[in-house]
Amino acid sequence: MAKVVSINISEKKGTAKQPVEEARLVENHGVEGDAHAGPGDRQVSLLALESYRRFKKQNMHRHCLKYGSFGENIITEGVELHTLPLGTQLRTGETVLEVSKIGKECHAPCAIARSVGSCIMPREGIFASVIKGGVIKKGERVEIFTAEELRRE
Repeated sequence: MAKVVSINISEKKGTAKQPVEEARLVENHGVEGDAHAGPGDRQVSLLALESYRRFKKQNMHRHCLKYGSFGENIITEGVELHTLPLGTQLRTGETVLEVSKIGKECHAPCAIARSVGSCIMPREGIFASVIKGGVIKKGERVEIFTAEELRRE
């Protein structure tokens, strides 16, 4: 079972995202109060806890990595997010996200890479559009539906 481990927000671009217990996702916009929210295919950024763990093990990271270190809005556990096909829906609480982008282009070195030594988002981060807004809370279950499963619904 997949679940939400952390929700992270930054009010200004160029600053680290800070964990919060819950957040409001706004349809076709992103996380309310987050500087990176807006229209487009990168409304919400997600990273799997499994990716964090791999990164720490491979890099024997000397810095203390905190949730939000890679600029991600949501961290999940129990699913390898970067393996999900585009169009997959993630449902948690009253919200529905749709995977719109896997990885990202990163100007080298980006602010994240400069602060933690490397950035995992280009390889294992995903982005989603908010299909249905609402409140998302830390600890909530995440249900995953592929585009094929959605066609059968």
